[in-house]
Amino acid sequence: MSRPPSYYAPKGGHPGQETLLTDRAVFTEAYAVIPRGTMRDIVTSFLPFWEKTRLWVLSRPLSGFAETFSQYIVEVLPGGGTDRPETDPAAEGVLFVVEGEATLTINGMANRLRPGSYAYVPPGCDWAFQAIGDEAVRFHWIRKAYEAVDGLERPDFFVTHENDVDPIAMPGTDGKWATTRFVDPHDLRHDMHVNIVTFQPGAVIPFAETHVMEHGLYVLEGKAVYRLNQDWVEVEAGDYMWLRAFCPQACYAGGPGPFRYLLYKDVNRHMKLRPVGS
Repeated sequence: MSRPPSYYAPKGGHPGQETLLTDRAVFTEAYAVIPRGTMRDIVTSFLPFWEKTRLWVLSRPLSGFAETFSQYIVEVLPGGGTDRPETDPAAEGVLFVVEGEATLTINGMANRLRPGSYAYVPPGCDWAFQAIGDEAVRFHWIRKAYEAVDGLERPDFFVTHENDVDPIAMPGTDGKWATTRFVDPHDLRHDMHVNIVTFQPGAVIPFAETHVMEHGLYVLEGKAVYRLNQDWVEVEAGDYMWLRAFCPQACYAGGPGPFRYLLYKDVNRHMKLRPVGS
């Protein structure tokens, strides 16, 4: 990457009373757009056993919305954190840091995290999180109920950094459209992927992708015009998009710099044929 990446992180606050109400927020049966301007103090939540911490919930399992995952942006103030982060023993998670520094301790092993750090946390794992330094740490936390398969071992935890993973260019794009894959696509132990997709200015998805994977997309930097179902919407750094399975999608990267987003999708499992709980 010829220039250092940047990672947009919300800070909260509230707009003034003179601000117009008009915004780009959209919620439909096929997709949602949650602009960065909606991530204000009034919509934050808190979690049990987390100290000096608040979060924005971007998606959650809900009829007519996300089906497979939840996604938070978590803000931990200096000195804050937890030694009991996850209360669901079946939940796996991905942490991706966009601002500040922290120590992630997994099974007694301490790992220092900084912007661009990526951690996979398997279900039932013993872990803790502590903000370090004088600034707040902000990170994405993507959670999914792990779908175990008889005969497949569960994935191991790991910690890496975006700078340590080479992006893979899409064929025929001369590197203008590339994906940073933190998990080997052929590793069938994993039932979700969280990648970074990068488009150089002017690059496009040249067809309407229509597929079974559900998506959560958080724009890390840049701007673009994104095709969602039958609509074209403008998005920028800090915006979040949710796309249900089979929602057509495409994009034009607007420049002047790269357009990059953190992408969730569910993978590598049979489709459920019966309602949950049947």
